[in-house]
Amino acid sequence: MPQAITIGGQEIAAGSRVMLELPLPHLYTHTPMTMPVQVVRGRKDGPSLFVSAAIHGDELNGIEIIRRLLKYGGLRRLKGTLITIPIVNVYGVIHHSRYLPDRRDLNRAFPGSERGSMTGRLADIFMREIVGNATHGIDLHTGAINRVNLPQIRANLDDRETARLAHAFGVPVVMNANLRDGSLRQAADELGIPMLLYEAGEALRFDELSIRAGLKGIINVMRELGMLPSSRRRGTPRPEPFFARSSTWVRAPSSGIFRTLCALGNWVKKGEVMGMISDPLGDSDVEVRAGCSGILVGRTNIPLVHEGEALFHIARYEDEQGMAERVESFQEEGLEFSGSDLEPPIV
Repeated sequence: MPQAITIGGQEIAAGSRVMLELPLPHLYTHTPMTMPVQVVRGRKDGPSLFVSAAIHGDELNGIEIIRRLLKYGGLRRLKGTLITIPIVNVYGVIHHSRYLPDRRDLNRAFPGSERGSMTGRLADIFMREIVGNATHGIDLHTGAINRVNLPQIRANLDDRETARLAHAFGVPVVMNANLRDGSLRQAADELGIPMLLYEAGEALRFDELSIRAGLKGIINVMRELGMLPSSRRRGTPRPEPFFARSSTWVRAPSSGIFRTLCALGNWVKKGEVMGMISDPLGDSDVEVRAGCSGILVGRTNIPLVHEGEALFHIARYEDEQGMAERVESFQEEGLEFSGSDLEPPIV
């Protein structure tokens, strides 16, 4: 039998499912604040995976992904430990804000400090109580407000174990992302914990495809780690993801009213016209052209732009190799998967 683990001073035995509330700094009204954590432990030993969401308080898809994950019937056969944290930045979620009350970005404050800023103290709690009890991690994110991301994995592909899990996740685009100072990925990497960052959808919005793809990806990773039994479905092998070693932003060449001509997942060729910027009366049109060939993995959703604003995010790639068909197939399969026959889609 696996040994018990301790989170928030509470011992969690094998074969149990426990809901915890990790104490956080009070509001200035002296209202208590807590971080909700639910731990599911199998009866047999195995990896310990944390899945976190809403490190940025306006990124909501991950909250719904974790809700559905906890309802997934396959967890009855779990080996190891699943630690879920649906709302890390409780303060930000309450205020529909990316940041904490001290105006800091939590994902630039890890590993934090017990005596540091409010953000630093929250980061320290998360590292000690969650990451310190894990062997692997998945952090769920979305694009910013008015910016949408194609479902994608960002990870350190130079680490063999991380690359293996990135491949298993099952989204068509995997981006090699450098470790940023103060990020959760960097702090986990320094502890030798392989971690994936899932990006999909837009801030303050639910997106059904992004939610289903995220849920399916987490389950795929858990199967790859041996935490869940392999799928009984035996058909065509999972398509190989597109591994991008770099990416670039296409910025507005002028201010005006922006009309996009490309959808997420489109393969674009260097020099291709991706959109048009006009003045309000339509007297002039300025073309927005791709600066490189690749896959469109992110774009702005707001048509009012200033010169220099980021409009499109392209994962660099020089050869199409059927990428459009691969993304289309992924979108169709993603909408077919729910993780539960009882789960109605969000429309």
